[in-house]
Amino acid sequence: MTKLNTFEQAVATYEPVLGLETHIELDTNTKMFCGCSTAFGAEPNTQVCPVCLALPGALPVANKAAVEATIKIGLALNCRIAEWTRFARKNYFYPDMPKNFQTSQYEEPLCEDGYVDVVVDGKAYRVEIERVHLEEDTGKTLHVGGTTGRIHGATESLVDYNRAGIPLVEIVTKPVPGTGALAPEVARAYTAELRDIVRSLGVSDVRMEQGSLRCDVNLSLNRPGEEWGTRTETKNVNSLRSVERAVRYEVRRQSALLDAGERIFQETRHFHETTGETSPGRSKEEATDYRYFPEPDLAVMEPSREWVEELRASLPELPRKRRERLQAAWSLGDKEMQSVVNADAVDLIEATVAAGATPSAAVKWWLGELSRRANESGEELAAMRITPAEVAELQGMVDDGRLNDKLARQVIDGVLAGEGSPSDVAAKRGLEVVSDTGALEAAVDEAIAANPAVADKIRGGTHAAAGVLIGAVMKATKGQADAGTVRQIILDKLG
Repeated sequence: MTKLNTFEQAVATYEPVLGLETHIELDTNTKMFCGCSTAFGAEPNTQVCPVCLALPGALPVANKAAVEATIKIGLALNCRIAEWTRFARKNYFYPDMPKNFQTSQYEEPLCEDGYVDVVVDGKAYRVEIERVHLEEDTGKTLHVGGTTGRIHGATESLVDYNRAGIPLVEIVTKPVPGTGALAPEVARAYTAELRDIVRSLGVSDVRMEQGSLRCDVNLSLNRPGEEWGTRTETKNVNSLRSVERAVRYEVRRQSALLDAGERIFQETRHFHETTGETSPGRSKEEATDYRYFPEPDLAVMEPSREWVEELRASLPELPRKRRERLQAAWSLGDKEMQSVVNADAVDLIEATVAAGATPSAAVKWWLGELSRRANESGEELAAMRITPAEVAELQGMVDDGRLNDKLARQVIDGVLAGEGSPSDVAAKRGLEVVSDTGALEAAVDEAIAANPAVADKIRGGTHAAAGVLIGAVMKATKGQADAGTVRQIILDKLG
């Protein structure tokens, strides 16, 4: 196997070109072309009908709510909405596709030519949107037997068609050159912004961990001034962190192959969460391989301009405007607000403030201690086992003098371990600040007796020396004294 370059070596020689294809499952009550329920978690093959099972004579009817949701997404992405659009048959054979074709859109998508702006490391990037189109999801195949969960080594394969026909929106970017060493971060920032936009519209829960937002990452490399290289497509990447890691790995892998004079194959690849690596899938088809042709069982759609403008007027506050409003309300500078965005912490901080914490305290916890722990564990910040309400409760205990920052960090340990709320953890572990004045005075007296020279300095007016005695008291109380209270007791005795 060719030894991989470091990422830094790769981007010093080659220019990455990104492309992202995102599938978003719409939150409609019924499927795209029939009246079957889209509810998650039903018994296999109980939410099916002749249409989604492709029985002879069954005819589809387009779901107007899905069309409306797609137009809203297109408008929020600054797209042009087509004056007329139609569905097409995308022909391929796979067990989870009962019709042996997918009803999608090809030459006449519903939305085209939009863009999303993101900021990474202080620099603005515009990611251009080529198209936003509607299609139906496939069924779900479960491979039984073996150890990998894949078809290789399985003893049998089972298919659940409950998901077949659920409305999907596919959002396809144009190639994104010029990102250089920030290509992984730009890919992540775009995916996060897209998720936030769609979530704000209320048309999907866009939960990557549950598959309602799935990202395919396209990447090619070329030397400066040369034509773009052959692209690979890493399929179904299911977290923001994984989007970043997939780009980073493919840059390293492709650069090593090019350096060795080897060929990059146009193929799909699988991303492995545990290793952060990709592995070959199948050779990548071209559009002609799918033999697209217009769907004869569905009429052409012509969204009226009046309807489109009604939908435009109904759009909620979009993420960029919301961030500007929150930045002003929280009194944050541009760099600090960008750090909040990059950490994917806007919703978390807003909810923490709504639960009673000050903006500065909420920012401190989410961007500080909690971000550090998320990075160490490889988790997304929002996936951690602590809620905004619990962070607000924790800060309230600090504000009330029941905890100091050191004790608060120990309380976080317990909350993340599932031991209960901050109050529960503090009580169980005996972590609250010592409030018994008599006990504190006794600890101060012991510290003074053990450090007579320091005590003399304080008596002589060198109050900065009190830090030595404060440290001794904190050690004696195992960090459970309030430093401010201890300092005041020391100065009262010696000042």
